[in-house]
Amino acid sequence: MWESRSHSSILIVLLVVLTVILGCYLFRSDIQLGQIWQKISRFVAGQEIRFNTAQFQEMQTEHFKIKYTQTDDDYVNIIAESAEQAYRQVSDKMNADGQQKTTIVVYPNSRSLAKSFGWDKNEKALGVYWAGTIRILSPHEWLNQAYNEEEFKTDGPLVHEYVHLIVDDMTGGNYNRWWTEGVAQYIEKQITGFEFEDPQDVTAGQLYTFQELDKNFDELDQQISYWESRKAVEFIASQYGDEKIYLVMDYLAQGNTLYQAIEKATGTDFNDFASQCYQYMEMQ
Repeated sequence: MWESRSHSSILIVLLVVLTVILGCYLFRSDIQLGQIWQKISRFVAGQEIRFNTAQFQEMQTEHFKIKYTQTDDDYVNIIAESAEQAYRQVSDKMNADGQQKTTIVVYPNSRSLAKSFGWDKNEKALGVYWAGTIRILSPHEWLNQAYNEEEFKTDGPLVHEYVHLIVDDMTGGNYNRWWTEGVAQYIEKQITGFEFEDPQDVTAGQLYTFQELDKNFDELDQQISYWESRKAVEFIASQYGDEKIYLVMDYLAQGNTLYQAIEKATGTDFNDFASQCYQYMEMQ
C-alpha cells in the first residue's frame, strides 16, 4: 500500500515539474532547471530513505532528524550533539544554514551504508551527502577509542557532509563534484583542523586537468583528485580572498557553469586561472 502511494506521489511531482518547466519557457521565469532537478532528487531521496529506514529508531533535534538502529543506542546522543555543533560551526563560517531540518541516517556497518547507494560492498566511507540527506557510518565501526566525543567531532564526517549540503543549497544544485569536495575540505580544515593526507611527491605530469576532474572525478586517484580540489579552492582564497568562493557559488546559483562562475568572481580568464592554479599546486 505504501509503495503504491509512493509511486503515485512521485508521478504527481513529475507532472508538476513538467508544468513548471513549461511555465519557465513561456514566461521566461528566473527559475533554473537545475533547481527543479534538485527538488526532484531531494524528494525521491527522501522517499527512499523513508521507505528503507521504516524500522529504524528516530531522534529529533532542533535542526536534524536522526535515523539509527539499535546498534547506535549508546552513540545517538553524541551524534546529535555533534550534528548541532556542526550546524552552528558551518552556518557561522559560511554565513548560511540549511533550508529545512536535515535527515541523518546512521548505518551500522560499511556494507549497509554501501548498499544504500548501490556501491560495491567493499566501498569504504565514513559519510556521504546526497540530495538533502546525510548518511554516516556507525561510530562503533571506526572510532579508535569508544565513546570519544572529541574524536568523533574532529575526525568524523558531519562537518564535511554538512558543508556539502550548504553548497547544494547555495548553488541551487548547480555545482561540479570537484568543487563541492574542494569547498568541503577547505571549510572542514578551518573548523576542525582535519585534512586528508597529502599525496607524496606529486609532479606536474600527475596533476589532473580540470576537465578530467569534471568528467571522471570518482574514477581518478582519489588521493590526488581530492588534494587538487582542495588546493584549487585554497588558491582562490589565497589569491582573491575567501569572499570569492561564495561569489562563485552566487554565480552558480544564477545558472552559470563553474568555469564562467570562476571567471566572473575572480575577473580572470579561466585558462589563465587554471595555469596559475597549477603553478600554485606545484609549489605546495
